[in-house]
Formats: sequence, structure tokens, C-alpha cells
Amino acid sequence: MVKSKVLVIGGTGYLGKRLVKASLAQGHETYVLHRPEIGVDIEKVQMLLEFKMQGAHLVSGSFNDHQSLVNAVKLVDVVICAISGVHIRSHHILLQLKLVDVIKEAGNIKRFLPSEFGTDPARMENALEPGRITFDDKMVVRKAIEEAQIPFTYVSANCFAGYFLGGLCQPGSILPSRDSVVLLGDGNQKAIYVDEDDIAMYTIKAIDDPRTLNKTLYIRPPKNILSQKEVVQVWEKLIGKELKKSSISKDEFLATLKEQNYAEQVGLIHYYHVCYEGCLANFEIGNNGVEASELYPEIEYKTVEDYMKRYV
Repeated sequence: MVKSKVLVIGGTGYLGKRLVKASLAQGHETYVLHRPEIGVDIEKVQMLLEFKMQGAHLVSGSFNDHQSLVNAVKLVDVVICAISGVHIRSHHILLQLKLVDVIKEAGNIKRFLPSEFGTDPARMENALEPGRITFDDKMVVRKAIEEAQIPFTYVSANCFAGYFLGGLCQPGSILPSRDSVVLLGDGNQKAIYVDEDDIAMYTIKAIDDPRTLNKTLYIRPPKNILSQKEVVQVWEKLIGKELKKSSISKDEFLATLKEQNYAEQVGLIHYYHVCYEGCLANFEIGNNGVEASELYPEIEYKTVEDYMKRYV
């Protein structure tokens, strides 16, 4: 089977750079959108040049220039968007409405993967304010995709390991303590943690797979479905030491939101739904979705324990 040509938008970002590398590694002719807006951000420019040396094509385009996006999209078969949807960094999810219009006009795209990669927004209709804005915006984009009859795959990658495992599932921390940990509630709600490179690999695997067409791809590596307590136990085993534990109740956690700015509140609400309600692992996938590690058992995903060894 001829591999699709791939355009990655947001290719210099946290996940985007991994998507570019995975696409190249799996033999896809890979294009990376070079947005003039990056200006003199030398690190991003150098990253783009590294991609070029690895075999990627750089194509100029901007969300402020409709025709430039049309021209870029016409070069490929698959578009993957990885622009940021994290409020503590930047939130550009609704920019993808312009991309939907471009893909519809170009008329050649076999698959569009919009920027999602976290919690499935279709299951978050009861999310609390202000955190629900992330899910609401993603659903606006989904509605536009489906109304335009654009073939799609949505990727629900659950918890990026670097954000959650690094801080032992504690908001605002990305390096694990060797002394103490605060459990969110009783620490027993299950969540799902996925290595970022594995997210990219599973995503690229899915783009030419008819089993993932017009479905949600859930990345749920079975060994990585753990509670916060279990994550802490993995860390304690690695360092040979038991941490001092305290806890914060649901009500206490929500009360702390008043002290935070808007972007931080959005992120904390996401932690609330993951760690207090278990929103990632408390449902069956159903007919509208497929599970990545079942579809692609050949991928040897990184386990929680293997991921956390880097912090020892």
C-alpha cells in the first residue's frame, strides 16, 4: 500500500515535533507547515531546519493567509493539526475552523486529525467551568468537520506522561519529589498515562488504517492504567523509599481555584475530572471508537515504570 503524504501543522510544538519524527520514521512523505508568525524564534527555526535535513519538506503557510493553507493542503493526503489547546501555554483550537474551510475547498484530503490528543471531549459535556471551554471548543471543531463531510480520526491520548508522571499526578509539578506527595482525594481513581513518543507513533499508524476512519482512536496501554496511588508506588519502588503522604479533598481542591488565574483554573479543572472522577477510564469505548494498543500490538509502548526511570 502506498503511504499517504502527511502535513503536520504545529510541527515545532511539544507533540507536533514527535508527530513529524514518527511520520518520517514510518516512511511517509512528510510536510511541515512553516508559519511566518514564528518570526525570529531561533529554536523553532532550527528545529524546522533539522526536520528538513531528516527528509521533511517545509511549506510556508499561515492561518492569516487562506490561499497559502490551500496550497499546502493540496500537496498531501492527510492533515494532522497539533496546535496548542493548553491554556497555560496558548489556546488556538478554534483556529482550526479556518483549516476545515481550507480542507473542504481543497477537496483532496483522505483524513484529517484535528488537535485533540487528550480527554475525549464528546464525553465531557458535564465538565465544570471554566475547564469545559477546551472540550466545548473541540466539539465545535468536530461539528464543523462532520458537517463538511471531511474524513477524520480523533485521537484521545489521555494523560501526557511528562505532565502527569513527572509530578506524581500533582498539578503544577513536573519533577517527582523524593520526600512527600499530596494525593488527590483517596488517590484511587484510575487514569491512563502515555509516553509522548508513543502517542505520535500510534497516531501515525492510524492515518492509513481503514479501521480508524471516522472513529476516535483511544490510546489505552493496559499496563499504564493506574491510580495516583499506584503511580506513587512505582516511584517509591524505583527510589527505594516511602514518601510522606497527605491528601486534599474534592471540596478543598475546588476551593483553591479562586486563588488562580483563568488559565490555571482551566488546567486544574482537567485534573479534577481526571483524578477525582476518573473520567478517562470509567467508560467502555463502544462502536464509535477503537483502542490503539489492540490495533497495533507490534508497538512496544513504554510502561509507567520505564518512563519514570528517567527521574531516578
